Amino acid sequence: MGSKAAVKNRPVICEVRSVRRETQDTNTLRIESPPYVSKMAQPGQFLMVWVPGIDEVPMSISNTTKDEIWITVKKVGEATAAIHKVAEGELLGLRGPYGTRFSAKGRNILVVAGGIGAAPLLFLTKKLTDVNKRITMIIGARSADKLVLQEGFEKLSKHRRSRLILTTDDGSAGTRGFASDVAAALLKKGEFDRVYTCGPEAMMHKVIITAESKRVQVEASLERYMRCGIGICGSCYIGRYLVCKDGPVFTGARLEEIVQYLKVK
Repeated sequence: MGSKAAVKNRPVICEVRSVRRETQDTNTLRIESPPYVSKMAQPGQFLMVWVPGIDEVPMSISNTTKDEIWITVKKVGEATAAIHKVAEGELLGLRGPYGTRFSAKGRNILVVAGGIGAAPLLFLTKKLTDVNKRITMIIGARSADKLVLQEGFEKLSKHRRSRLILTTDDGSAGTRGFASDVAAALLKKGEFDRVYTCGPEAMMHKVIITAESKRVQVEASLERYMRCGIGICGSCYIGRYLVCKDGPVFTGARLEEIVQYLKVK
């Protein structure tokens, strides 16, 4: 399937091994991967996924195995709609992995996911449970039928040091309300030493501000429009940073600098 350099410079054509429906508009694809790609991939990084004849789009990695890489795709445009039409045995092109990763540090950890933001956080949480961290997972959505990767998080919550809290805006599953409000209430109790978050920017903004007020280190994965994935096109600027190159995971001083640019409405 080519060399590591080739994977960074052009798509490697890979077979889709299975497609699983997560919600009405979200699927998880298990894709054949060159072993070195799945081995290199770290939680928080992304792939550029090429649909021949359509477009190439960035996708978070939701899991890996020895010879597979998983992406969880929400249908939002032409390229993602085309990925939803891809069936088992068909082909996609992969470039990557690219971008910064979650640090996977901390002993008492809070994971806060909203919507499709659950994808990179599932990959992270799996790594964290593998090393016996104490983890609280908050997974939020507008309604029960929009909870992404719920089954995957439920499996991880069976780890003896983990717990899962579901939130829905309409109360159709778990706690009624926003994931950010539940996270803020827990953070104010002073239980955690690290927060990882991904999802709608209004949600992340509240989580970040609350965590910083309690002096808890926080890492956030951001999303911006990307074309190249390697810092050339400049389409994903946020402040003075490029999300594809300097992110998508931001932490520390960089996160404090760009939090003002998050969309909070």
